[in-house]
Amino acid sequence: MGDLRTGVITLTALAVLVEFAMAANITVGGPSGAWDQSTNLQAWASSQKFKVGDNLIFQYTAFHSVLEVTKSDYDSCQATSPTKAYNDGSTVVPLSSPGKRYFICGTSGHCSQGMKVEVETLAASVVPPTASPTPSPPSPSKASPSPSPAEDTTTTASPTSSAFPPEESSPGARGTAPGPSTSAADGGCSPMKLALGFGFGLVMLVLAY
Repeated sequence: MGDLRTGVITLTALAVLVEFAMAANITVGGPSGAWDQSTNLQAWASSQKFKVGDNLIFQYTAFHSVLEVTKSDYDSCQATSPTKAYNDGSTVVPLSSPGKRYFICGTSGHCSQGMKVEVETLAASVVPPTASPTPSPPSPSKASPSPSPAEDTTTTASPTSSAFPPEESSPGARGTAPGPSTSAADGGCSPMKLALGFGFGLVMLVLAY
């Protein structure tokens, strides 16, 4: 954890140093204009991007000056109580903090003629500290299906004999099979009777002759 924090601080410091190393020197009204009445300084400022670490460079003649004023004095072109005043002809104003700053020319009538500029300074982009990776909670594992009960490989042997003793057959069933019925017996002897009767008739016929 200590090494990670040290690494994050180092990266942040390097990012800040890179931002300052890349700080721009911005000439007010440039490249085609200057700090004068003929340049549309408000349109110029709206096309620029100012960030902490940049430097504003005012190039002007002895007829002009640079006054840093409050918002109310900027709006009213009041030059009597500036927070800072410059008249060296080549003024460098470091933009050391984010926010809005207001500049006017101190020469009477020049501010009302448009020689004023509002600069909004943005904070330098800093690499956000990387949060230490939090281990993600283990995802709930899918419940493994419960093993199906093992099939009983022991097959139940079918009983060779019934669990109950066989019913004893009735005494009549164990006796001799019943003889043929009378009608069946008569039907079985009818041909014999016919043959005997026919033979007896022939004998009687022979004796008669």
